[in-house]
Amino acid sequence: MPARSRSPTTEATLTKRTRRPGTPCRTPAGPKTTRRSERGARSYTRGLAAEWLARQWLRLKGYRIVAVRERTPVGEIDLVARRGDQIAIVEVKARPALGASGAMPGPRQQARLAHAAAAFLGRHPHLAGLSVRFDVVTIVPWRRPRHLRDAWRP
Repeated sequence: MPARSRSPTTEATLTKRTRRPGTPCRTPAGPKTTRRSERGARSYTRGLAAEWLARQWLRLKGYRIVAVRERTPVGEIDLVARRGDQIAIVEVKARPALGASGAMPGPRQQARLAHAAAAFLGRHPHLAGLSVRFDVVTIVPWRRPRHLRDAWRP
């Protein structure tokens, strides 16, 4: 019995493009990523690494980490640390260079953090009797973390 050969229409169908020209190619891993989403993913990963480094730095300085990335209805608190009878609400800032602007949270972010701290302390009444302060830890590549204690008062 002779071998069956493919028909010309089947051969053309197999080599034919299955998508229109100009449409993005989809990979099995998911939709094509854009530069903006890649940049956002890099920033998110950099932020997680900065928070980890800030946690380690505060532990070395004698703080006990009470909460990490605490979500409240008002917003998110990066770190909550305790040392003695003080609670530090810590905002972690990762910057590409030492002189980069924005090391301190702006007035709107300060107000948001103050409201988030009040919500956090409302959910944790055993910490409500302690004095609260707001700190900033700045992370810059190839430098020690910089811890600004009592960076602002609400």
